[in-house]
Amino acid sequence: MTRIAIDAMGGDHAPHEIVAGAVWGAYEYGVAIELVGKQDKIEQELDRISQEGFYSDCGKGGKRQKRIKIDTSKLDIKITHANEIIEMGEAPGQAIRKKKNSSIVLTVNSVATGSSDALVAAGSTGAAMASSLFGLGRIPGIDRPAIAVTLPTMKKPIVIIDGGANSNCTPQMLKQFAIMGQTFSKNVLGIENPRVGVLNIGEEAGKGNELAQQTYNLLEEEKEKFNFMGNVEGRELFLNVCDVVVCDGFAGNVVLKVTEGTSSLLFKMIKSEFKSDFLGMLIGILAKPFMKRIYEKINYEEFGGCLLLGVKGITVISHGRSRAYAIKNAVRVAKEAVETGVNRKISESIGA
Repeated sequence: MTRIAIDAMGGDHAPHEIVAGAVWGAYEYGVAIELVGKQDKIEQELDRISQEGFYSDCGKGGKRQKRIKIDTSKLDIKITHANEIIEMGEAPGQAIRKKKNSSIVLTVNSVATGSSDALVAAGSTGAAMASSLFGLGRIPGIDRPAIAVTLPTMKKPIVIIDGGANSNCTPQMLKQFAIMGQTFSKNVLGIENPRVGVLNIGEEAGKGNELAQQTYNLLEEEKEKFNFMGNVEGRELFLNVCDVVVCDGFAGNVVLKVTEGTSSLLFKMIKSEFKSDFLGMLIGILAKPFMKRIYEKINYEEFGGCLLLGVKGITVISHGRSRAYAIKNAVRVAKEAVETGVNRKISESIGA
């Protein structure tokens, strides 16, 4: 049985939502879990879940909450005590060296020692990346790990890589990101022969900065291997022109945050218009089920978290605001990554 280690103390809503989501994921996806954090608090949450259950909007974004009750005694749950926590404002490199008994460091250690097959972390992204890099090591042939962000489109999801791990990149690094993103898209998302593009300010080969131009040339030289489609502009990201978008972590994180903010703004504007007058309220009532379906398609909680590709282990990084539903889906992402052998296939692709 696949075992997923989870940093129970990481995230804005830890430990309650994290433990609840971990238990939910274990129940729904048939995996064993290892909860890492302050043992007394984790045990309290497990008792509470068994006796009272917990509430979730199940990713629907409304005020209506569903009560979920799971008998934790029937699940394979291991608790590893960690008496330290790395806070969001701490410098990641220094923190993981000073706090060797922190929840994220011990969560990574569980995967490094083979006790668990993958990990999920919703706390400090920097700490999760640094712990994974130093604790698990890099896949041979990979210079720097990268975050693979999955975003929805009208037809099928796209992968943006890097989503924020590396602000300064070389063309060779972006070529490696293309290999990792393509492997992830094919083996985890199930997209046959994924199309790869380079994020740029124009479609022409000579457009963009030196990094974009040199990356374009590298991928163009092996066009058939990468199924390279050329440059992709920001406005085309969600129009299904390619399946994997390669960029440095600075640009990728900006894309991610702008997308998140824009979708949030649009929903707030639509809700405001629905409440503006009687006709708007009437239309809002009729449109409510359609709006809910759209929300579910773009809600980050549905995707659970992002894989940190390039390390010798499965690390799923979840949003700091993640609640139980998002953590449950992060458990699914971790399980799928383990079962599809994405790391082994990345190693094979890098060596090819």
